[in-house]
Amino acid sequence: MSNVQMKDIMEKFYLELVAGKDGLEREITTSDISRPGIEMAGYFTHYAPERIQLLGRTELSFVNELPSEVRMERFNQLCQKETPGIILTRENEAPKELILAAQASGVPIFRSALKTTKLSSQLTNYLEGMMAPSTTKHGVLVEIYGIGVLITGASGVGKSETALELVKRGHRLIADDAVNIRQEDYETLVGSAPDMIRHLLEIRGLGIINVMALFGAGAVRSHKKISLVIHLEAWEPQKLYDRLGIEDEKIKIIDTYVTKTTVPVRPGRNLAVITEVAAMNFRMKMMGVNAAEQFSTRLTSEIEKDK
Repeated sequence: MSNVQMKDIMEKFYLELVAGKDGLEREITTSDISRPGIEMAGYFTHYAPERIQLLGRTELSFVNELPSEVRMERFNQLCQKETPGIILTRENEAPKELILAAQASGVPIFRSALKTTKLSSQLTNYLEGMMAPSTTKHGVLVEIYGIGVLITGASGVGKSETALELVKRGHRLIADDAVNIRQEDYETLVGSAPDMIRHLLEIRGLGIINVMALFGAGAVRSHKKISLVIHLEAWEPQKLYDRLGIEDEKIKIIDTYVTKTTVPVRPGRNLAVITEVAAMNFRMKMMGVNAAEQFSTRLTSEIEKDK
């Protein structure tokens, strides 16, 4: 989870600092946003001070009709030590009582030209992305026919070579060696490359190559949703490998389960083609076409005829 401070919000959304410069380094602990309309009416029983507070035209027009001493009381309750910041939308002017309360508590006040609902939506999306649970996996992430495929396996098994062949076949590289993964919601994992190795691919015997420089901008992507995991492992003669593919294996990454396919590696097997077909087959399953189930149904039907 990334640490997000109010100065990051100010820079990201081009906010104007009205007051509270000393509070720019206040950390944001939740992606939830509040519009304290009922609080401006005096009801603070369920007030959530740890949220960014948005004051729009409705809230300010109401509070400006209150007596000055009442406004001072409400803003003092609004500005607490846990409050990361207060943003006024539509370039509304900050009441002098709000500035006094913010200066006393150290809460920064900002002004934005955006509408309240639009800013609230953009803030929520940004904070959920920045504060999402994250991890780093050893592997290669590629996009194959629109499917984000994470290729895993022991070092030297052929992950990067497989990715290079896939790029030559017209697919796109997202990350090699280290894949940063964040969980954007309950069922969505998004992978990207660390800044240090973005667009780079390591091939033993060749060294580091720049995929974008060699194959063009269309051969890379900055990030992609992970839908399928292909695990490469050395062939074990005694091990029984799935030959039908009726039941999907799952792997848990953070809190999300992703379909996993284990591919044994041995001389003569074209791993790039197998990975490409695995992604195509996964896509077909998502469209409701399952070749393994169709074969199983036909086989069962033939057995029933012979009885």
